[in-house]
Amino acid sequence: MRDESASPYRMPRVVSSAAWHSLLWLVVANAIGTMIAILLLVPGLNQLLGEWTYGRWIMVHMNLMLYGWTSLPLVGFLFVTYGADHGDLAKWCRPVLWVWSVALFVGSLSWLSGHSSGKLFLDWSGYARVVFPVALIALWLLLVVAMVRNWRDPKHATIAGRAAKLVGLAILLAVPFALYIESSPGLYPAVNPDTGGPTGTSQLESSLMVVVILLMLPFGITRRKVASQRLINIGWAVLVAESLLCLALGHADTSHHSPAQYLSLGSLLVWLPLMPAYYAAFEWGSNTRRWRYAFLWWWGALVLTGWIFFLPGVLDHFKFTDGLVGHSFVAMAGFTSSLLIFVMIQLMGEDGWIFNRSRSFYLWHASVVGYIVVITVAGWLEGFDPTFTIVPGPTRNVLYILRLVTGICMLLASLDWFVDASTVLREPTPAAIPVAQEQIA
Repeated sequence: MRDESASPYRMPRVVSSAAWHSLLWLVVANAIGTMIAILLLVPGLNQLLGEWTYGRWIMVHMNLMLYGWTSLPLVGFLFVTYGADHGDLAKWCRPVLWVWSVALFVGSLSWLSGHSSGKLFLDWSGYARVVFPVALIALWLLLVVAMVRNWRDPKHATIAGRAAKLVGLAILLAVPFALYIESSPGLYPAVNPDTGGPTGTSQLESSLMVVVILLMLPFGITRRKVASQRLINIGWAVLVAESLLCLALGHADTSHHSPAQYLSLGSLLVWLPLMPAYYAAFEWGSNTRRWRYAFLWWWGALVLTGWIFFLPGVLDHFKFTDGLVGHSFVAMAGFTSSLLIFVMIQLMGEDGWIFNRSRSFYLWHASVVGYIVVITVAGWLEGFDPTFTIVPGPTRNVLYILRLVTGICMLLASLDWFVDASTVLREPTPAAIPVAQEQIA
């Protein structure tokens, strides 16, 4: 049901269209994930698929999650940030979204046909290696036109905002070319034996990049509360302190048994209470509440479990097992997905009701928790016996059946969102009000 008490701002259907495309690929990727779970239980079914076996489907599943589900909401965010979501330019947003989706379809056919660079998440090769950068350039061109048209609009951006957007355009322009170059199998090997494993320093670096994104995000979609500047300043001050700590550690290969490595990574635990306090310093639509709490809870789980899994003895046991798959699920299905939905609801205004049905909300999170528990248990057992997940057995089969059940539940939740998103797009388009600009002003 619609939340009539939600944000009074009414957005054009540009962000809702981006949500529809992202949910389309979430459903497809979840359906593929369910099929993969069945193949793991009944490996003999691979013979019925010809060349389109597990090894090719898993590539499609992972890439559609990254470049479809987790990327398209950010495209909608860019539409709003650069002002392409209203006026005459709004009609060009949907063609850009379709170009993006067509590129993903072409990429999927390429991967299923056996074409790949062999690099994780850089599998683009052949014609697909050209098609997807074209989609990125189409997005960039639309954002440039929007930037030029809104340049003199005082409601659209401050001087600092314009400077930030120019920097953003410069970075976005480099992405398609970097993606094309990095996808080349001749640039560097897909598996480089000369590099060491993750260190506390490298994990701290990547985590702080996520912190930077989380600290910057509110400034693009809402405004701060009155008398809340102190909390915001504390957040940025802690980020600076942790960045200096990261620089002081050095970047040489070192063991995770070194106290400096796991203790420095433990410094991220300060964000468990600090990040919720930081987000409480901003104004949010009332219909974002449950997803805002959800992504903050998953953020806490990600930080805490990330540190625990890195500790000496724990990482030694879980390394190269399903246990680390469970941790990646905390990051993607839990934290990242909740964060993206929270952002989409904030941008969609009253259309955000599609994500707030209790049945799909609780079904999704319960399924993700169930999956993480099951796969972590499987990883723990695999740590004692490396053949546990390879050789079918009663315990392994029961765990994999439970994993299949959780995957089916996640598929049903995503289908619920997709059907509701399709319903929204069939409704009359609301008045196009520059919501983000009014919120920031």
